[in-house]
Amino acid sequence: MKSYDLQIFADYFQFYLKDEAADANFGDAWDEVATARMFAAASGMVGFGTARNMEVPVTLEFLDAEPANNLADFDHVVEGTLVVTTGPLVVAGCTDFFPDADRFPLEPGIYRVRLSSSGLDSLSEDGLDGNDHYLVQLWLASAVKPTVLKQRPG
Repeated sequence: MKSYDLQIFADYFQFYLKDEAADANFGDAWDEVATARMFAAASGMVGFGTARNMEVPVTLEFLDAEPANNLADFDHVVEGTLVVTTGPLVVAGCTDFFPDADRFPLEPGIYRVRLSSSGLDSLSEDGLDGNDHYLVQLWLASAVKPTVLKQRPG
């Protein structure tokens, strides 16, 4: 397993994983259903919803196999698929300057992507501060439609 701790500016309450060569457009991907599940998908790209419109802590893990479901440790858990045709993997906020975004080597393949969010109800009154955290895990697996494993309360 490889793990990276990142700080990502989640402008518009979202951040992305993207195959660098993908030419995805999220124009219609963030519909009401995707917003509720905190997960949107487009060709070669997935988007994750956040509780804050600020810089948020993200742990990115590259795994050899599916991780255990630790649903009790998280407020919201959702899975989907990311197809990588060339790599590398780009991790960025939606308004980040793409050439400066973090990149990680990733072999082409079909990846399962799990977002496990915690501390979603820890935000300050103004919504600027909080103890929210986002764990993103990737492993090679067959494709699935976006599926909520644990729904955020409310």
